[in-house]
Amino acid sequence: MTNKLTLAVAGSRKTQGIVDHCASLPSNRRALILTFTQQNQIELCDRLSIYAGDHQYVEVMGWYTFLLRHFAKPFLPFKFPNKRVKGFNFEGRPNMMASGYKRFFDSHDCAYACELARLSHELIKQSAGTLFHRLQCLYDEIFIDEVQDLSSHDWEIIDALFETSIDITMVGDIRQSVLSTNARSRKNNKYAYAEAIHWFREREKKGILEIEESAITWRCHAEIAKFSDTIFNADWNFPATESKNEATSDHDGVFLLMTKDVDAYVERYSPKCLRHSASSGKNFNLDFLNFKLAKGSTHERVLIVPTKPIIAFIQNGVSLEPNPAASFYVAVTRAKQSVALVLDKPGNSCLPYWSMPLSPIA
Repeated sequence: MTNKLTLAVAGSRKTQGIVDHCASLPSNRRALILTFTQQNQIELCDRLSIYAGDHQYVEVMGWYTFLLRHFAKPFLPFKFPNKRVKGFNFEGRPNMMASGYKRFFDSHDCAYACELARLSHELIKQSAGTLFHRLQCLYDEIFIDEVQDLSSHDWEIIDALFETSIDITMVGDIRQSVLSTNARSRKNNKYAYAEAIHWFREREKKGILEIEESAITWRCHAEIAKFSDTIFNADWNFPATESKNEATSDHDGVFLLMTKDVDAYVERYSPKCLRHSASSGKNFNLDFLNFKLAKGSTHERVLIVPTKPIIAFIQNGVSLEPNPAASFYVAVTRAKQSVALVLDKPGNSCLPYWSMPLSPIA
């Protein structure tokens, strides 16, 4: 089996696992590491320079760059003779009725990001094996980090890659599915965001993909890990998270926080303050970061302003939909030692309230 997937919880050192593997490769082994966000590309490059700096055949590349460099640019003439890619249009979209060349390119011959995977998949077919022959000559292994960020026609490309001689290794966490390479596309919509777990499990049943689950977190305190496991409904069948964070402080775990105590809490603990969007937390004069933008970061403590669905989840155990659950999971699991949830009415929650410790009597 050369097609593998590791589903790992937040703080499980997923990225470091890829770096360590690359550091152990024979010096002539050709490896490509793909990831969606620029921040993750920077992180990978920095770590590789430290742990695998002497491996000249290990390359890091963004997903769009991969499709442009190895699919669209060299093989576009197979579909559109005498045409070439002159640029990349990240924000633009083709006219709804556009077809042929105009479906994939703007008036300046720049490839639309939203149609790039579809074009790349079609080029695989039209190149009649040439595209993958070239790719197999370039790489022995391809790693895809944060694989849950893929969507739409990306899954068709991964299916095709599975059939090559290249070893495909994917790493990700379905519970952190808050980004997407093509959020608006309806192609493979049933596998969007956290629903990608079904795509993986279908291929596992067919014997195409080997799945390993890593449930150990080195980041989150045991109480945070335990709480994070409740965010997704049990029907998802995620394994229970095991915490290897053995650090202790004077404030560890998950707490509710009264609005009136927010300022005192922030002054005492200096938590990273997180919210769903700019419309949340307007009553507080705090330096907020949105849930999605916090992905990939680690903080000693976080303070979270919950949305209405999150409040219903905390107060009454109302299950969160996959997307809100993923956003909340990302927010909670940024923390190493403590999570504070701003909520004045606890409902049926068993979480303790934080209160300012009394000063010792002189």
